[in-house]
Amino acid sequence: MKVRQDAWSEENDLLLAETVLRHVREGSTQLNAFEEVGDILNRTASACGFRWNAVVREQYEKALALAKKQRKQRLRSMGQGKPAKKQLLYTPPEPALVEPTNIVITEPKATSLPMQATPQNDALSLEHVIQFLSGLGGNQYQASRLQHENEALRFENEQLARKNEELAHQVQKLEQDSKTIEEDYQTLMQIMNRARKLVVFEEEERPSTKFKMDRNGNLEKIAE
Repeated sequence: MKVRQDAWSEENDLLLAETVLRHVREGSTQLNAFEEVGDILNRTASACGFRWNAVVREQYEKALALAKKQRKQRLRSMGQGKPAKKQLLYTPPEPALVEPTNIVITEPKATSLPMQATPQNDALSLEHVIQFLSGLGGNQYQASRLQHENEALRFENEQLARKNEELAHQVQKLEQDSKTIEEDYQTLMQIMNRARKLVVFEEEERPSTKFKMDRNGNLEKIAE
């Protein structure tokens, strides 16, 4: 009977990684690999799946990508232009049949565990505990996946906020440069207007020179 175990050794992780990569590469599913490893290590498929996604997968991302590529090529060649279905490499053993008894057992609520076990309901209580622990492993896997997604979204939000702040600084700098250019232009126009007024004033104040012609026909300047 499979039970939940918390301690994973390096050999267990290596077995899990090799089995998952083999299933993916040969066109099977990761769930089928989890079931195979679970039967070997006497663990639940949910526990194997949680261990793979939470710890082991990060160390084998490149190998997993290569296995998926090989699977795609394999399925394409087997399908001969048609989409090929995945085939399972491992078939879990059939559970042993239990002879029916005449014991009448009241099914406990799905949301709680039985408080006490009696000879009449001991088997059902143990089965309920196994189901509860299997569901707990699935919930932990779901929580871990959501946590990773949340961290990824938070990192992306921080990147966007940082980029937005940089763009705001750039806009502020451009506005400041534009203001400086406008002020320089106004100062230049004032200088040019003053120079123009000074030239006009000097031309108006400068006395005009008068000449007269003497008897010999020469021009002579008349003293003012």
